[in-house]
Amino acid sequence: MSAGLVVTNLKPHIGAAVELDRSAFRDDGVIAKLRDLLEQCGVLVFPRIGLSDEEQLALTDRLGTRADFARLQGATDSGVYRVSLDPRHNPQAEYVQATFFWHMDGLTAGIIPPKATLLSARSVAAKGGQTEFANTYAAYESLSESEKAEIAHLRVFHGLQASMKLVMESPMEEHFALWKRTAQAYPLVWRHRSGRKSLVLGSTADYVLDMPKPNGRALLSRLLEWTVQPDFLYRHNWEVGDLVIWDNCGTLHRVIPYAEDSGRLMHRTSIEGVEPLE
Repeated sequence: MSAGLVVTNLKPHIGAAVELDRSAFRDDGVIAKLRDLLEQCGVLVFPRIGLSDEEQLALTDRLGTRADFARLQGATDSGVYRVSLDPRHNPQAEYVQATFFWHMDGLTAGIIPPKATLLSARSVAAKGGQTEFANTYAAYESLSESEKAEIAHLRVFHGLQASMKLVMESPMEEHFALWKRTAQAYPLVWRHRSGRKSLVLGSTADYVLDMPKPNGRALLSRLLEWTVQPDFLYRHNWEVGDLVIWDNCGTLHRVIPYAEDSGRLMHRTSIEGVEPLE
């Protein structure tokens, strides 16, 4: 264990709390250990560490290459994306409502999915606003061999239309045009370069290719229910100053709904993906 680094597992299959001094982020050994922990645990929690935007950006750059993904979604000039339902903080607040449902970041952004996401709490909701994470590696590994064989070569069509129909009552033609441009097919089982495999699911998953849509959607629903069972799930109750980093390629996440006027405000940065989902 690196000096000054205290790690406590939160759940058997997902999550670790990390205690360290902020100055430790300048230590190459600590950064290497954090990368390993992220691969092992999926979610790293740094309670009340209180990073500034500059410190969060610096840590993002230390862990990998900062993703342009944030800017695509309206990040500030500083490179930080404000997650809020308040249009004064985020003009795309309507799209933030889609985070109430299980998803991976970047599947409909036309990019390699970001490797990891860093999220820090600036203001929290009095009710709701917790973030849940589910380990898609563990979910796949716990399937039976017959189930793994059944889904081994399936591909799934993902698009914003599948997720936004959950929150937008009357989409306009320009919405459909945008959503059509973001649609793409991905394998249901992600075969990672490490040799591990994970499931690719979430609210953007519309249907399974070459399968009747009712059958495919029922399969996706069953697999999602399996993936988010308590054994594979960690729920984070935010406090101001918390930082959470998660492996976007090996977890799903969602936020528990909160009110638009709750004042909840999170600052997000992302690490560029290095592994195409093919």
